Amino acid sequence: QVQLVESGGGLVQPGGSLRLSCAASGSIFSINGMGWYRQAPGKQRELVATISSGGSTNYADSVKGRFTISRDNAKNTMYLQMNSLKPEDTAVYYCKFYIVILPHKANEYIYWGQGTQVTVSS
Repeated sequence: QVQLVESGGGLVQPGGSLRLSCAASGSIFSINGMGWYRQAPGKQRELVATISSGGSTNYADSVKGRFTISRDNAKNTMYLQMNSLKPEDTAVYYCKFYIVILPHKANEYIYWGQGTQVTVSS
């Protein structure tokens, strides 16, 4: 049974910073790609950033230069450092892992975290 646990969300003022974490636990053989998504009230869920198993990263245009995605493979953990936060960054942030569970089967499953609220307001 695989679980993803998120932490680090909260309330900050514009221009502030937060660091989100997402840790996977359970019967995991390997983790391939990872990513962060967010969903604001009344809007569709959107991609924020991704990181491959080799460390290659991609960012949405709206967060480039402000957010940094990283991973610690030894801890099965992904991070999102968010700086210079804006009110439009307010959303529930979700982590997403592509996970291989069985070493002798080439199956990959997508797992989502439960989400963590980020609110940027004066």
